[in-house]
Amino acid sequence: MKAYVLHQVNDLRYDEVPMPECPAGWAIVQVKAAGICSSDIARVFTKGTYHFPTIPGHEFSGVVCSVGDGGDSGWIGKRVGVFPLIPCRECPQCAEKHYEMCAHYDYLGSRRDGGFAEYVAVPVWNMVSLPDSVSYVSAAMLEPLVVALHAIKRGNLKEKDSVAIIGTGMIGMSAGQWAYKFGAKSVTVIARNEAKREIALKCGLDYLVHAQEEDMGQYDFVLEAVGSPESVEMAIRVAAPGGTVLLMGNPSGDIPLSQDVYWRVLRKQLTLKGTWNSSYDGINPSDWTEAVHAIYKKAVNVEVLVSHQFPQERLMDGLLLMSEHKEPYCKVMTIWNE
Repeated sequence: MKAYVLHQVNDLRYDEVPMPECPAGWAIVQVKAAGICSSDIARVFTKGTYHFPTIPGHEFSGVVCSVGDGGDSGWIGKRVGVFPLIPCRECPQCAEKHYEMCAHYDYLGSRRDGGFAEYVAVPVWNMVSLPDSVSYVSAAMLEPLVVALHAIKRGNLKEKDSVAIIGTGMIGMSAGQWAYKFGAKSVTVIARNEAKREIALKCGLDYLVHAQEEDMGQYDFVLEAVGSPESVEMAIRVAAPGGTVLLMGNPSGDIPLSQDVYWRVLRKQLTLKGTWNSSYDGINPSDWTEAVHAIYKKAVNVEVLVSHQFPQERLMDGLLLMSEHKEPYCKVMTIWNE
């Protein structure tokens, strides 16, 4: 089979590799769509994965081709999305079914081979069955969609809250849609420039290019979805007194706070919260089952967030588009096994 194998940092090759092994409790999924996450850019070009060689890619969907010995053959032929985190099932967090906070997790696409391949081995427990009307492209966006859903839930967003989303990536745009679904009065995406205005408007979100603080208003609920010192500071500055600031963006480095900004946290009596990953529990209700249902019912629109689409042979074009910021993008998607 063909796969993109990361041999070292900045050494990604489109190789012919053996089919993955399929032990008991696992399945082989033929990949149909795979999204490129911003974390993939860092893994490929600067930080690497946890070992080499590795096949990256953790946002993908496909169809089950086979199951391991003794597995449920009823899965074969089913269309699935995949929860990429593989919990240890033994740590205190796993005992409480907070699998996203597992202390010793494995992970498809960074700690073990992932979805930038024609076929990938995944635990059966991690597979999410899809209704026929949910496309592979939509299902490949489940992972960032549920991260956004988990964030909105973690923040305890209240009905009639005014919401600001700082960041214009897919997760931020998705979070804006979820915020409306949970009863927000208004949702404003705060951006650095005009590049994503059209996408935000298609999602039903207001759009503001940040200027002076006094022009931005004060918001009951602020979601920080960038991970830079400037965006965290802005989130605190634009939060209304008594408001909530939810920190979601992966940090680009240290996040220092000036004395003035720290004072604002105290004097406005802000609630600061963090969010990580998403809740999942196999076939039981979770963020994942809720997101699949929302796509099925068209309560959220994810395909509008796909700005670019490439065949599998051109995955590198998508990676370079994002890493070099060649043009504005939201979700860059690759199509496999056509």
